[in-house]
Amino acid sequence: MKADVLLGLQWGDEGKGKIVDVLTPNYDIIARFQGGPNAGHTIEFDNKKFVLHTIPSGIFNKNSLNIIGNGVIIDPFIINKEIENLVNNNIEVGDNLLVSKKAHLILPTHRLLDAAYESAKGKDKIGSTLKGIGPTYTDKTARNGIRIGNIQRPDFLNKFRELKEKHLQIIKSFGFDYENLKLDGLGLKHYEEKWFDAIEKISTLTAIDSEYFINQSLNSNKTMLAEGAQGTMLDIDFGTYPFVTSSNTVTAGVCTGLGISPHRIGEVFGIFKAYCTRVGSGPFPTEDESGDGKKLRIDGNEFGSTTGRPRRCGWLDLAALKYSIMLNGVTGLFMMKADVLNDFEAIKVGIKYDFNGELIDYIPFEASYENLNPVYIEKPGWKTNINSITDKTIMPTELAEYVKFIENEVNVPVKMVSVGPDRSETIEM
Repeated sequence: MKADVLLGLQWGDEGKGKIVDVLTPNYDIIARFQGGPNAGHTIEFDNKKFVLHTIPSGIFNKNSLNIIGNGVIIDPFIINKEIENLVNNNIEVGDNLLVSKKAHLILPTHRLLDAAYESAKGKDKIGSTLKGIGPTYTDKTARNGIRIGNIQRPDFLNKFRELKEKHLQIIKSFGFDYENLKLDGLGLKHYEEKWFDAIEKISTLTAIDSEYFINQSLNSNKTMLAEGAQGTMLDIDFGTYPFVTSSNTVTAGVCTGLGISPHRIGEVFGIFKAYCTRVGSGPFPTEDESGDGKKLRIDGNEFGSTTGRPRRCGWLDLAALKYSIMLNGVTGLFMMKADVLNDFEAIKVGIKYDFNGELIDYIPFEASYENLNPVYIEKPGWKTNINSITDKTIMPTELAEYVKFIENEVNVPVKMVSVGPDRSETIEM
């Protein structure tokens, strides 16, 4: 059996959580393969709204097994709050959630380091979520990290103290006032106490040698969906560097983040919005800072589910979408938030860039540093409320044509169109 993959094709926030939730009944296993609590996967059903930061979005299906892979980094304090919220809403979290022993831990001082590094950048800030993501991945690659499997080892506390001291020395060298910094409203000492309380609680989760478990499950014909976080344009290698996350968000990250070989990758589902958004700094060619961009933000409720920050909004960028499809080997597309465009007379689509007087339809290295001026075409809007539509045969003609236009341009079929936040508000194509 092969593992299917679901990931974002833009700058994150595409709506991956909803689609994982919709697809989960088709799979035995849902596995997160990278990222950490900087992710915010939102799922809505039965008039309830949940935001998951670390736990796979299949947790709401009683028949699915959820795995946090080795490529994920975990803040015990945050995941414990996540578990408590689910349990308080009668969502089972127990034997249906497994954690890789090789997943790395985010220490409280990783978050302090994140803030210190970001502060030192001044006007060149990358827009970090300040969840400790970058410093944790840095310690991982520098071979200083602490993993889930270390918790039960006798030298765990010594390793924690040694790494904490290293972090504090670096922070002090920046002259950063960490004493007054609040982590989720708590000072370092209080947060650290809560962190250790959470360590005890997550120790009750089943920790596994995930690469063996996953491959044995696939050998036993178990179906699996690998769930990505963030988006392709934030990939550490292929995104708009340096304004990127610290992990590989593309399909290749599934192999290193779960321990499966490339030949075990099956379908690759790419998620994109009918327009574009971005949080934080960095290039965004089709950003619209006029009234249309503000309308997209308000109508689409474009505020970060993790940070609450307003998202930058703009039009669909086909050159970037084609780039993401190429990198990931996408076999099927899911278009999200089509309903946000309900009131637009005309919908802009960026099809190429004007780069130093030359028209191009690809993303060059220089895109991280120099302006790419988008070249737009306009498509007619549908000017009607589509939220209640679930049958493709009664879609407005303009919406059907918009979908067909995208399919023709990128040469990949759109399998589903989302017309609202609830899991039921989807049109199967």
